[in-house]
Amino acid sequence: MKTLYTRIVVTFIVIAMVSSTLALLLSNSYYLANLKDKNEEQIWKITNEIRTLYEQVHDLEPATYFTHIANLGFQLYAVNDRMEGTYYGTPFKHTQIDPEQIRLVLSGETYRGVLQERHFLMVTGFFEDSLRNSIGVPIQVKGKPYALFVRPNLEQQIGGVRILMAFLLGLTFLFSIILIIIFSQYIVKPVKKLTEATKRIVKGNFESAMDVSRQDEIGELARDFTYMAQSLKQLDNMRQEFVGNVSHEIQSPLTSIQGFAQSILDKETSEEEKERYLHIILEESKRLSSLSKQLLTLASLDKESHVIKRSVYRLDEQIRQILIVTEWQWTEKKLEIELELPEADIYADAQLLHQVWLNFITNSIKFSRPGDTLRIEIQKLDTEILILISDTGIGIPSSELPHIFDRFYKADKARNRARSGSGLGLSIAQKITQLHHGSIDVQSEVDKGTTFTVHLPRL
Repeated sequence: MKTLYTRIVVTFIVIAMVSSTLALLLSNSYYLANLKDKNEEQIWKITNEIRTLYEQVHDLEPATYFTHIANLGFQLYAVNDRMEGTYYGTPFKHTQIDPEQIRLVLSGETYRGVLQERHFLMVTGFFEDSLRNSIGVPIQVKGKPYALFVRPNLEQQIGGVRILMAFLLGLTFLFSIILIIIFSQYIVKPVKKLTEATKRIVKGNFESAMDVSRQDEIGELARDFTYMAQSLKQLDNMRQEFVGNVSHEIQSPLTSIQGFAQSILDKETSEEEKERYLHIILEESKRLSSLSKQLLTLASLDKESHVIKRSVYRLDEQIRQILIVTEWQWTEKKLEIELELPEADIYADAQLLHQVWLNFITNSIKFSRPGDTLRIEIQKLDTEILILISDTGIGIPSSELPHIFDRFYKADKARNRARSGSGLGLSIAQKITQLHHGSIDVQSEVDKGTTFTVHLPRL
């Protein structure tokens, strides 16, 4: 299995090699398009100058003249009509040439091997030390025809520069590989830390110290990872708290049911006590049933795949219907009901919103005192509908308001069993409202009452 470090190093080396190859191919194209003809033309002019100069000083010994020319940085090869040749200066590395080509030059034609030679990479042909890669012209030496082949002695002219450039390019490539090997560790190191932190999270350790100060993609990944770890820690704490709350809420009525059932089985319990105990068992069973239904509702709402079944219906009629259903509750407490419910159509899930209004209204009834007032109002604005549910009941302390929508949270710890609920009703109402792209505001004052304001988008 290749590590990320190995992959990065190999990738960079391959990139360097491919880049070198592409640079060579582009250089070859540039040489063909812009330099080859100019280079050949320059050598052609120099060769003609060598011939013209000799013809003007023809009394000079040819060997001496050609030797001086060679010392200026050229390679020369002179062939007489008997096909006898002499090299001046540094000998050609490759001396093969078609004898017929020499005869053609002796007969007065010219040879332009720089243009005629073909190589896979033409730019490398510029450096080929070959007799075929030269310029050939006819010349008269003491009245006799000669074929003179000339090419620049690149070893003498730019030999030092060529070695220096090769040394420079070689060292550049070598140091590039070394630096790639070294600095790739700085790329892989934070990734390794992320991997180690991931393994710790799998084991349940959500504490991860990542370098979030970097301003690059690695830093952004570290910040996102840290945020994810904190979220997972919070989620795990919520899960443990949720399990604890559910266990407590289930255990409490079960304990009551078991205790009163045991009392009923006791032969010393009177019939009147048995009947009272059975009523308590019934009420505790209802609490368990209500709790299970609310837990199932929350589980359904928490699923992202939950589908809102929207339809257009009369919101004011829905609220009136809930008041009719709960009439026995608010009449028992002799609550005064104030309604301001103008005709209002809404596009929403009627079944889910029914549960929202039922939760708010039953809560208001539950925590109102006899003779208090329950007011329900609908306000139609340009972009949203407001539903205000107010009561003049016992209210909620300001310190408790930020937590009332938390699951299993009960603001009044001193509530008696008759008034206490599961602590899930407001959580369910908030979740349903959010699914409808709405929000809930709450205002409350102890002993003066509470107002819940639900914001829902209009049609």
